[in-house]
Amino acid sequence: MSVIVAQTDTTVGFLSHDSQKLYSVKSRPKTKPFIKVYKDFRSFLSDGKRVEKNRKNMVRRSKKTTFIINDFSFRVAESDLNSQILRDFSWFYSTSANQSGEKFSRDFCESKADIIIEDKDGLFESSSSVIIKINSKKQRRLR
Repeated sequence: MSVIVAQTDTTVGFLSHDSQKLYSVKSRPKTKPFIKVYKDFRSFLSDGKRVEKNRKNMVRRSKKTTFIINDFSFRVAESDLNSQILRDFSWFYSTSANQSGEKFSRDFCESKADIIIEDKDGLFESSSSVIIKINSKKQRRLR
């Protein structure tokens, strides 16, 4: 699977189905997992994932929010980009398109990506997603 650079719902991101490729691109420790981004809530459910009944509406209606359940982090984010590649897949592993701990660099992205998906607005760094850890009893905002 290729490594794709695209403007995500939050910032510029590397997307791929192959987490090992993302680890090597980012030079990231293997103990730090990637976020799994689903194109819609139905894709999340069809992947065999579940959310507590009292949290479903929060996850379904959230914007720019990453959730952590146990050790699994995910986000439901519909893409604004009109790309057949993004429409063909129901999910991707995602991470910010920069070197670990560094700011966005277009040169770095272009050198590491196999495919670049860009619209008329270009690629730009913006705020990252809110991270909320949830379970059946409570939720805690981490970022």
